[in-house]
Amino acid sequence: MSSKRAGEQSSASNSGSPPAKKAMTQLKPIEIGPVRSLEDMDIKVLQFQNKKLVERIDQRRKHEEELKRRIEQLEQRQATDDAVLCIVNRYWNQLDEDVRVLLQRFDAEGVDEDEKENESSAVTSFLTLLSQWDRQEIEDKLSQRVEFSERAIGKLLQAYDRLLQRKEKIWQIVKNKNDSVLSKDELDEPTSATSSSGSTISTLKNTDADPDSISDNKSADKSNKDTAMKIESDIKNEADSTLTKSDNPTATTDADNKNSESDSSSKEEKEKKSLRTSTSDSGKFEGPALSETVMAEMDRLMEENKRLHNIVTQMHQKHHEIILKNSELQDKNAAAETESAELKNHLEEAEYHLESSNNRVTKLDKYLNEVLSKLKTYQEGEIKVQGGGEGVSKNKFNEMMAELEEQKELAMTRLGELEKLQEEHEESVKENEKLKIDLATLPESVITETTEYKCLQSQFSVLYNESVQMRAQLEECRNLFSASKNAHLRQIEQMELEELAMQKKLRKEMIEMEDLHAQVCREHDNLRMEFEQTLAANEQTGPINREMRNLISSLKTHNEQLKGEVQRYKRKLKEAYDDVEKLKQEVAAAAAASQPSSSAAASSSSTAEGTSANELGASDVINKEQEELERHRLEAEIIKDLKCDIKKLQEKEKEIKIHLDSLKSMSKEGRDKAQLMASEKKAKMEFEESRNHMRRLQQELDRKERRKHGDDDVMKRLRKLEEHNTELQRCLSAQKQEEEAMLNEMEVTGQAFEDMQEQNVRLMQQLREKDDANFKLMSERIKSNQIQKLLRDEKDVLAEQVETLQHQVEAQNLVVRKLEEKERLLMATVSSMDKDLTLRQQAAELHKRKAVESVQTATDLKLHLDKYHSQLKEAQQAVADKTTALQQQSFKYRRMQEELAVLRKKLDRVKKIEMASSADEVLMEEIREYKEQLTCPSCKVKKKDAVLTKCFHVFCLECLKTRYETRQRKCPKCNATFGANDYHRIYLE
Repeated sequence: MSSKRAGEQSSASNSGSPPAKKAMTQLKPIEIGPVRSLEDMDIKVLQFQNKKLVERIDQRRKHEEELKRRIEQLEQRQATDDAVLCIVNRYWNQLDEDVRVLLQRFDAEGVDEDEKENESSAVTSFLTLLSQWDRQEIEDKLSQRVEFSERAIGKLLQAYDRLLQRKEKIWQIVKNKNDSVLSKDELDEPTSATSSSGSTISTLKNTDADPDSISDNKSADKSNKDTAMKIESDIKNEADSTLTKSDNPTATTDADNKNSESDSSSKEEKEKKSLRTSTSDSGKFEGPALSETVMAEMDRLMEENKRLHNIVTQMHQKHHEIILKNSELQDKNAAAETESAELKNHLEEAEYHLESSNNRVTKLDKYLNEVLSKLKTYQEGEIKVQGGGEGVSKNKFNEMMAELEEQKELAMTRLGELEKLQEEHEESVKENEKLKIDLATLPESVITETTEYKCLQSQFSVLYNESVQMRAQLEECRNLFSASKNAHLRQIEQMELEELAMQKKLRKEMIEMEDLHAQVCREHDNLRMEFEQTLAANEQTGPINREMRNLISSLKTHNEQLKGEVQRYKRKLKEAYDDVEKLKQEVAAAAAASQPSSSAAASSSSTAEGTSANELGASDVINKEQEELERHRLEAEIIKDLKCDIKKLQEKEKEIKIHLDSLKSMSKEGRDKAQLMASEKKAKMEFEESRNHMRRLQQELDRKERRKHGDDDVMKRLRKLEEHNTELQRCLSAQKQEEEAMLNEMEVTGQAFEDMQEQNVRLMQQLREKDDANFKLMSERIKSNQIQKLLRDEKDVLAEQVETLQHQVEAQNLVVRKLEEKERLLMATVSSMDKDLTLRQQAAELHKRKAVESVQTATDLKLHLDKYHSQLKEAQQAVADKTTALQQQSFKYRRMQEELAVLRKKLDRVKKIEMASSADEVLMEEIREYKEQLTCPSCKVKKKDAVLTKCFHVFCLECLKTRYETRQRKCPKCNATFGANDYHRIYLE
């Protein structure tokens, strides 16, 4: 038993690496020294065993310390890797969030098709690189996140590229516009400058104008939109620059706020200066001043947008920091949860190990008690057997008897095996003799039933049938050849006849088509001449009609303007009447108030009439002089106003004349612009007049208020008011005269307008007559074109028919060629078939000769076969003799091996008895072997407490866990792969 255990242990140790090292080392024998009794021997053996156990325990402790260090290193590495992965995950999530926010701020969804087509090559190459990323390098868990990041970064790059494209477009548009504006400023006169400023003001105010003028002003709107797009692109570029400065947001934002405040203050000062310059300059530079104000407003809006953008970046940074802190805390929470779970697992394992160690201690205590009891019984039960002069123990005697019984059983089994082998040998000899007899006398039926004979027979029948079929096919091919030859000749004759008939038809149709073509050409020439004549007539009348239409439209607009002016003058006249009535009421009220004050002054001053008479006379003289001076001054002002009005009216008359001349020479667009200019100038003049009138009225009111404060100046005010009343009456009469003159002018212009309308009606009738004539000519031209198209279609149809006929002729020629080729091929096939027939006939003759030769060789082979049969019999007899001898030798060899194994066991037992002074050493050796069988073959330290369900090999659980965690997921003995669910704990009790 001990030898078997030793053999198993050696085989188990050969599977691992440590036993190989033990086999290479040679240990010296240990000297125990002189021993007096068995108890001394046991004491020394126990001391030696304790020493060895201490050494093994020290080795185990060292190994455990190394393993603990390794485990701590791996745990630290795993913790650092987990921390790095958490940080990468956190910043990756934050990157995705930042990219999403940037895409929202860039407005990546609103995309023009032109911008998609004009994407830069760098962006497209980078996007293709992202799309061609090696997918084998990415794990399945990260594929979705990588795809999202790729898409987000691609969209961000596309948005940035679109912003650059928009900026370039806007820059080109602004550059072109500036060049055009500079060229116009160099070439145009001051009048054209005022007209351009008026047109820009009209487009900005969006006044109610004609549709033609609105369509002409769309270019200005487009330029304004382009400038707005440029401003937006600048703002977005500034947003990118602020994102790059997000590392120090407070400083940048403070600086930006200061810069924005300083810029806004400077912009406000510029706006004020521009407004002052615009007011100081009367009307020459109003267009540039307004553009400057618009640009200043745009700059202010840009600064406001910048400030808001800085606030957004600050909020974005705060959001970024908060999300990072939140994700960091979440990662810490997850790590703490994992650590708590690991600690719980460790606690459970420690509890399990404690229970197992307690159970082990109890078992060892029981085992120690049992060993002590056995030792006592062994010491008490020693007896000596008499006979032979030597004392043998009872246990050894029992063992020898058991071995004797085992040997007897083995001998009985060997005898049974020998008898069976003898019987099998005799049966095989009998079968061998029967087979020899059967081989000597083989019948013909056996030969005919063999597979070789049947195969030859089937091949011969197949070849014979093929030769018969080939002869029949040859006759059919000859018949087909003759029939196809006759049919081919007939078909060729028919094709030639059809070709001649088709050529005749084609000639007739070509002659008819040429006649039709000549007629169509003549008609086409006549129509072309008529069309050219009508075009020349229309070209002469066209510009005259256009000028008349432009003149009519300009006169209509002028009449509308005059009507508006008349209504405005009527309104002014009504307002003047209202003012006069108000002034009369004020004068009456002032006179009523002055009467009681004058009476009171007369009663109070009756006592001092003598003393103040001189003073009153002097004051009256002074008041009269002042009133005369004021009258002269007022008359001078009225004369100045009248002169200014006369000058204005003369300028208006000159402008109207220039306007009429320019309208006659200008196109419709120029007239519309001129009308807009005139309306703007009139509006400005009216505005200035109303402003001057308001100033005068304000001055008069101030004077009136000053006069009301003093009671002494009441009379002076009354006189002035009366004078003002007379002046207003004069003004009224003058305005009535002007109104009458204007009414007369309106009547004259109305008569002129009616004359022009009558003239326009006549011209419109002439235009209608000419249009009717043109319509008739166009209808005739359309008819001629239709006739021409029909003739062309007929010509095309005939040409297509000719082409189809040519194609048919070519197809028939191809058919003839193909038939000729088929005829050649058939001739070739017939010749080849003849050659094959001759060759097969020759092959048949050869086969006949070979058949005769094969018969001769068969007879020769039969003779050789008889010789070989005799030789085979001799060889079989020799083999049978040798096999019997070999079986006998193998039988003897087995018996010797069994005896050798028995003797080895005996020798091992004797050696152990000699080496060990007592039977305890033998038992301890067996216990050691059992322990080695129960220890883990991988670590050679811990017990076997886990099994692999794939291969059912048993190891310790810690070894399997370490292998699984270090990705060495293979069985140490058979290299079978295993997973997390393929190893389980076992309990050996």
